[in-house]
Amino acid sequence: MQRDARGNIDLDSVPDVIQWFLDFDQRVAIIKHRHVEEVFQWKQEQSRSEGEEVFAFKQAQDRLAIGIIQALAEHSSERDLHSWISQLLNALEAAAKANEAAAEAYKLDLRGGGSVVKEAEKIPSERGRRDFLINCWLETLCTVEARVLGWLYQEFYGRPFAP
Repeated sequence: MQRDARGNIDLDSVPDVIQWFLDFDQRVAIIKHRHVEEVFQWKQEQSRSEGEEVFAFKQAQDRLAIGIIQALAEHSSERDLHSWISQLLNALEAAAKANEAAAEAYKLDLRGGGSVVKEAEKIPSERGRRDFLINCWLETLCTVEARVLGWLYQEFYGRPFAP
């Protein structure tokens, strides 16, 4: 993180921090994986087909970067940022549990490294497939966003994030 002449964190350096995480942190870089990208593109198309106004991001990592910057703009106090990260962790836990249940119920191979979108075809109902894929996207997005925001929280407030 860059600091200004008074020692305050320069928010213009946040994109550089995000890029560093994308380049060097495996848990964040997962958002660039082709199968994660496939789920992200599916999610964007699903939202459009349901009539939602969706900003057309080129890649999942672009969506991540904008989300982090928006989160910092909207949650500018320590208390607000803490609350937001806690919400991300709660959403992550809920999505992960739902995905575990779906994987077990439908014998989905989520560790084999194949397409999650194709694996979701084993789920017999369209709504079940949709919910599963949305949860896959949320699980990834919340993991990555919470990781970067947790690090930024520590930089901003001088102590690690603790739920």
